[in-house]
Amino acid sequence: MSTISDLTRPIVKLRPGKGGRLRSGAPWVFADEIAMDRRTRKLAPGTLVDLRDGEERLGLAAFNPDSQISARLLGGPAEVAVDTGWFEEKIRRALQLRERLFPEPYYRLVHAEADDLPGTVIDRFGDAVVIQPNAAWIDSRVADLTEAIRRVTDCKTVVVNATSRIRKLEGLDDRMEIIGDAMTAPIEVPMNGAVYLADLTGGQKTGLFYDQRPNHAFFQSLAEGAQVLDVFSHVGGFGLAAMAAGAKHVRAIDSSAPALDLAADAAERMGVTDRFETVRSDAFEALQSLRGESFDTVVCDPPAFAPNKSALSAGLRAYERIARLSAAVVKPGGFLVLCSCSHAAGVAEFYKACTAGIRRAGRSAALLHSGRAGPDHPVHIGLPETSYLKALFFRLDG
Repeated sequence: MSTISDLTRPIVKLRPGKGGRLRSGAPWVFADEIAMDRRTRKLAPGTLVDLRDGEERLGLAAFNPDSQISARLLGGPAEVAVDTGWFEEKIRRALQLRERLFPEPYYRLVHAEADDLPGTVIDRFGDAVVIQPNAAWIDSRVADLTEAIRRVTDCKTVVVNATSRIRKLEGLDDRMEIIGDAMTAPIEVPMNGAVYLADLTGGQKTGLFYDQRPNHAFFQSLAEGAQVLDVFSHVGGFGLAAMAAGAKHVRAIDSSAPALDLAADAAERMGVTDRFETVRSDAFEALQSLRGESFDTVVCDPPAFAPNKSALSAGLRAYERIARLSAAVVKPGGFLVLCSCSHAAGVAEFYKACTAGIRRAGRSAALLHSGRAGPDHPVHIGLPETSYLKALFFRLDG
């Protein structure tokens, strides 16, 4: 690894007595923990700094005086040169793990802090990758990151999808860029025996949610021969997995016409269009309109109702309402799957909201299984709260 001998990184110091989370293994330092003198406040967002506690050197960090997360540890000494070679080492290490986990190149390649690239998400779709540069430091170094990805993976297309709402917290603007071969059509992605279509430039986030892969697989054990209702289906997530497992019929409900079109196209490629139905509707309205109908298996995988702490109370009420409405249309002895991707809602809080909703529907239930994101979404041990995905599988009686 190369170092810089002709450049001294700016020094940023912790306030006296601060940095407790950092010393416990967290890779972040918040604004109120930084000694924000005039020189420090003038540093450009994304500046690489020598982070110190007094005279003790803590290592290389990316600094943004405009963000609540002011410093993100990058690992190693402050003298390390963050160039294409540095990124190659990070990407190669991440790739080695994914190639051990998955036989085909469809996975999350980099999951931010857990892969030593804070604020950076990279999903791979065969010969294409999508980068989400969600922090100022990586946003200004996308060219080096892109070159490293192309060298290590031989991918022909790199999509820089810089449109995440998280970027606003870093003071960053939105943009979309395609580097390399042009994208002419959605990419076909095989997963759990199903086929999905990922729109890498027009879809949500990177185009497909890999995090639910193990939960789709468990869901398949409940789907054979079943009448399935997939609410908030996006591009067919749980519903297409059910089709691959031999479901009798799937009704997929979502408010996005483009997402449902991709789901229907994927069902056609799987040869199951006669058993796969799409309905464009608001999920709450759709569930309320289903009185008199019932299903063997129902799954609800909504967007984040509680993306931050200020939205937690309202989000938990929404999760409880979804649980109540969906529990009402599950046949006795059937299955209900409730999911949350809200960082702010912990497992216990989400479970409490779900079970309250089930009881309000007049149903009794047993929890069969709880799932989380797949192993291509590792969790940094210093940031346990970033284990965001929760999937609860219930068997309902009564």
